Amino acid sequence: MASGRRWGDGRAFLVAALAGGLVGLVGGAFRWCLEHADLLRTSVVEEAAALGGAGRLIPVALTAAGAAAACAIALRVPHAAGSGIQHVEAVWRGESQGHPARLLPAKFAGGVVGIGSGLVLGREGPIVHMGAAIGAVAGRRGRLDAGDARMLHTALGGAGLAVAFTAPLGGLLFVCEEVTGTVRPRLVLLTIVGTVTAVSVSQLIVGDGLVLPMPAVPAPPLWMLPVFLLCGVTAGALGAGYSALVVGTLEVCDRLTQVPLVVRAAVIGALVGALMAFDPLLTGGGDQLSERLLAGGSLTGAALVVCLVVRFVAGPLSYAAATPGGLFAPLLALGALWGTLTHAAAFPLLPVGTAGPAAFAAVGMAAVFTAVVRAPLTGVALVTEMTGTGALLLPLLTACFAAAVTADRLGSAPLYDTLRRRMLERA
Repeated sequence: MASGRRWGDGRAFLVAALAGGLVGLVGGAFRWCLEHADLLRTSVVEEAAALGGAGRLIPVALTAAGAAAACAIALRVPHAAGSGIQHVEAVWRGESQGHPARLLPAKFAGGVVGIGSGLVLGREGPIVHMGAAIGAVAGRRGRLDAGDARMLHTALGGAGLAVAFTAPLGGLLFVCEEVTGTVRPRLVLLTIVGTVTAVSVSQLIVGDGLVLPMPAVPAPPLWMLPVFLLCGVTAGALGAGYSALVVGTLEVCDRLTQVPLVVRAAVIGALVGALMAFDPLLTGGGDQLSERLLAGGSLTGAALVVCLVVRFVAGPLSYAAATPGGLFAPLLALGALWGTLTHAAAFPLLPVGTAGPAAFAAVGMAAVFTAVVRAPLTGVALVTEMTGTGALLLPLLTACFAAAVTADRLGSAPLYDTLRRRMLERA
């Protein structure tokens, strides 16, 4: 009996490794498709701009059609719309059923079409959801017991996040800190196995480079920690406002019962397309904007404010289109904008040679993420792994602490808790 039990335990890790490879294949393919969709969209926008005034209607039509098509795809499968992370959390808690087999193609196709058309949504939500769906199927096909199958579902959701950002440690912390709120040795080991194989396979498709490379920065002096603390406080307030706007926009759209969902998605897509025609940096997941800010790229103060305000509104609006798409990547871009603005405000008071705008952009990314998701260690790990810098560890931790406390004191609940409860109420 003991020997059989040990074999069963080993089988769970073998299933996790094999299924993790499939998560890497699917997630890597999803990222590859989105990268090429971005290139195609950029080319279309540039050619449309060369046509003059009438040409600017092309991005409007493109994004409207993409949003409508993605919404139509998502409507065919329960839980295919939106991020999907709240569904992964609900399944772990036993509040919802597992994933139907149709979820994976619906999430993949709808995500590529919707995000690829320029909506302000992230790739990570769909990849997490698809990873968890693969874990659920693998648990059943591998004939794992109920406990191991449940853990595998969650572990491969974390592997999906790791693939989305090439951040294996971030994926592991996401499982423990955000999805489950607990550290179980067996769950940790299953997540490690699934994450390692998933990221390894995905790198064969998208490469092993950093997602958001930034120049090497020296560790800021310790006396600057209070500055980063204040950056975290303001980021906490910004994140609380963003969470409220996401939920509020969904509730307003819910009351538009006379408007079909696909029509609503098309209208939202048209609005985002109009922004794209004005400036592509205002739309999309935000990786190009984040990379530019982390590289110290120059944007005027006015441009930073406009980007921040527009993306602050466009993100929740895009999420209300009911297409597959996540919230993490747009949050990181918003944080990079806020951090850069914070540096611009503090710059006259800082001595020459102290931390530059890139350092503040990285800290802002983690702080705004933490304020909304309320997972500080995940935020720190994601930013560190995506940018490849470890010199900012103390500023990152300081700002994330301040952001989490500030958002909590303002009465802002973790966004995915709110989205999960909303999903269950509407089920």
